[in-house]
Amino acid sequence: MLDEQKRGNEEDRGRGPGEDPGVEWEVEEEDLEAAAKAGRVPRRAKRYRLRVDRERFVVTDPKITGREILTLAGKVPVERFLLSQKFAGGRAEKVDLNETIDLRKPGVERFMTVPKDQTEG
Repeated sequence: MLDEQKRGNEEDRGRGPGEDPGVEWEVEEEDLEAAAKAGRVPRRAKRYRLRVDRERFVVTDPKITGREILTLAGKVPVERFLLSQKFAGGRAEKVDLNETIDLRKPGVERFMTVPKDQTEG
């Protein structure tokens, strides 16, 4: 019963089971694009709002792979798309399918997809 109370108390304070009990969430949801445009580091949040092309998505894990981002955006099969990450200031970098992105990293603004060219046929 004590474990259940502890778990409930952690969730009430904005932490999930197993999270560091010394750290609390700063906000319920952080909009990454807004944080980047404001020039600030994303706050610790329960959920992170990110933009892929023109659509917005909400994820709970601040670490996500390129494959997961493409799947979230409905770009399947993922091998047929290129993913790039746009940073504040206009710089863009290619994201590999198995590359892990930390959404709490400063300057992460949004993600862009492009279909790969068909060379066969």
